[in-house]
Amino acid sequence: MSLLDSAIPIVAAPMAGGPTTVALSIAVHGSGGFPFLAAGYKSVEALAEEIRQVRSVGGFGVNLFVPSATTITAEEYRRYRAELQAEADALGAELPLIPRSDDDDWDAKIDLLVASPVPAVSFTFGLPSHADLARLKKAGTTVFASVTTPDEARAAYDLGADALVVQGASAGGHSATFDPQRTIEETSTAELVRAVRSVTPLPIVAAGGVDGPSAVRALLESGAEAVAVGTLLLRTDEAGTSRTHRDALADPAFSETVLTHAFTGRTARGLRNGFIDRHEALAPFGYPEIHHLTRPLRQAASQAGDPGRLHLWAGTGYTSAPDGPATGVIRWLTDAV
Repeated sequence: MSLLDSAIPIVAAPMAGGPTTVALSIAVHGSGGFPFLAAGYKSVEALAEEIRQVRSVGGFGVNLFVPSATTITAEEYRRYRAELQAEADALGAELPLIPRSDDDDWDAKIDLLVASPVPAVSFTFGLPSHADLARLKKAGTTVFASVTTPDEARAAYDLGADALVVQGASAGGHSATFDPQRTIEETSTAELVRAVRSVTPLPIVAAGGVDGPSAVRALLESGAEAVAVGTLLLRTDEAGTSRTHRDALADPAFSETVLTHAFTGRTARGLRNGFIDRHEALAPFGYPEIHHLTRPLRQAASQAGDPGRLHLWAGTGYTSAPDGPATGVIRWLTDAV
């Protein structure tokens, strides 16, 4: 296909925090799809090693988190920490006393991708500076901006992005919205693709709500050049998804997904569980401070096999996510193309 160096218009969405692995990326590429590595939460050294391993197989991309401007106050952090103390005590986890903010090694990761270019780089949570975008393009990289509204798409086009990842509200994990406190409208991905297509000529990768070949077909017919899948890969053999998360995705006790900012201070879609029910109403916005606050608790929940206190990221199509090799998922989806 013309947009990406792949035989079929299927993209493996970057899933930070463990699910996206080198093995998963290689399997997707070997099935004709285009994989994106997830740079979020990784050190520059770990990212460089993943790039080295995947580079030998052919086309792939890297996704970066654009640093967020936080609005959380020290008092909001203190209150939420106090509210979560009982949850942490139940798991033997220690919550950090002091808010932590960071930019996920932004400058070093940009420098790495300029010095050692990859075919594609995508951005989530906003847009890079014009200077950083220009450096990547000069290095020969195709630059994708993840957008959730037509206005964001126009801003990406004006900045000089080469292509868009148009993310609908049904996508699992964090929303790519530029405004972390914006209410996410429940617009279908196909409808959003058509709306974005009407305001910009940039090629589109559609993401969100993919539960099988018919969804892929509908998104391609709506105007997308390719379709990204993430949730459908979470239970595959090559994914780094934790056992607790895997089991929850197949557990009928979890019957719906919801949007929540209770785990990280940024809106994300996951399986509804007790933690969300108990804390969503009072949780402050503030990423990455809330992400760092709850991280020890979430790690302990995963290790203890406690899905009620874990961020179970999942899109609306999670009941269709199979186990087995990733090649099976990609081949199944190619029935639509």
